[in-house]
Amino acid sequence: MNFTYSKDQLTYRNTVAALLAGEVTAESIRARWASAQGIDSNLTQQLSDMGLNAMLVPEFCGGLGLSELDFILLAQECGRVAMPEPLVENAMVATAMLSDIACSDLATANQCQDVLEKIAAGDASVACGHWINPYINMADTNQWLLLPHGEEVHLVSTEAVDLIDQRSSDPSRRIFKVNWQPSSRTKIAGGQQGADLWRSALNRGALGVAGQLIGLAESILQRAVVFTTDREQFGRPVGANQAVKHLLADCAVSLEFAKPVISRAAYAVATAPTRADWAVSHAKVAASQAALLSVRHGMQVHGAMGYTWECDLQIWMKRCWAIDKTWGDAGFHKNRIHEWLLNPNALMGAEHTFGKSMSPNNETTLEQGAA
Repeated sequence: MNFTYSKDQLTYRNTVAALLAGEVTAESIRARWASAQGIDSNLTQQLSDMGLNAMLVPEFCGGLGLSELDFILLAQECGRVAMPEPLVENAMVATAMLSDIACSDLATANQCQDVLEKIAAGDASVACGHWINPYINMADTNQWLLLPHGEEVHLVSTEAVDLIDQRSSDPSRRIFKVNWQPSSRTKIAGGQQGADLWRSALNRGALGVAGQLIGLAESILQRAVVFTTDREQFGRPVGANQAVKHLLADCAVSLEFAKPVISRAAYAVATAPTRADWAVSHAKVAASQAALLSVRHGMQVHGAMGYTWECDLQIWMKRCWAIDKTWGDAGFHKNRIHEWLLNPNALMGAEHTFGKSMSPNNETTLEQGAA
């Protein structure tokens, strides 16, 4: 199987990256900290005009009908600039969940289609809460919230809930605890379908975080390389010392090993989101380890100034620390990997990289993934 990103995917990624590099800077992020809502409405509109909100919306709802495999590259670019706007969470989790319902036989499919049409047009946004991720980032900037009640999925107007501010280590994240009461009017799915939706949401949310962590780690590594090249001690660059080279080389190696794992997880989620547990958990663990290593070594080579408020590096470091624990911490995801490895029916090895195996009749079939 030829598993490389297409020219169109890479061109779109580069276009979005160029926009983000110009619009999301350390100065603009600091300006958001002092603003009322913490987001840049102009940037939000530009991203909507480029179709990012509509990527995972079905075509019959006015969207692009693309998949998580198309979006994961953009998630990495959003992480690279430490973008405060919750585009990745909203698009990969909430929008994708609504799309699953819109394409189902549920009685609420038409209701979700109406919301998706507004999302695709840039007229509305939806955020998602989850039992493993109860605090919602920028909840007050969305018109609707997707909230869990057992296995039920509820679509609730933001005006109908109480939002309680919570403090985050990252000033760019404005997280809220939601107090609300479920009702039959807000319920849009339940039973096994609801459980599957929440399982898919968990996998998509963890995948989105993994993608952002890779972008954040690459940016930290790049900043560390520039700093150690420019800063001189005893008449030569700090980066000329072998010990510094080894630290940054370890970060680069960890990142390169994590990237294909994330691409594999994006493929699994795009193919069967409810059966992508082990692939997503592998990606989340690999991305977290790479990001935290880059944070530690990046701060170390900057010296004591690395964590100071005046140093821009702290913006990227705090984002890594803040989102690393969201959508499942390392212990949770390592346990899912452990369960899969002990599964006697697990098909592992290079021949099953993309979840396909040969049936007795020599027909290619999709592996069912983790139970």
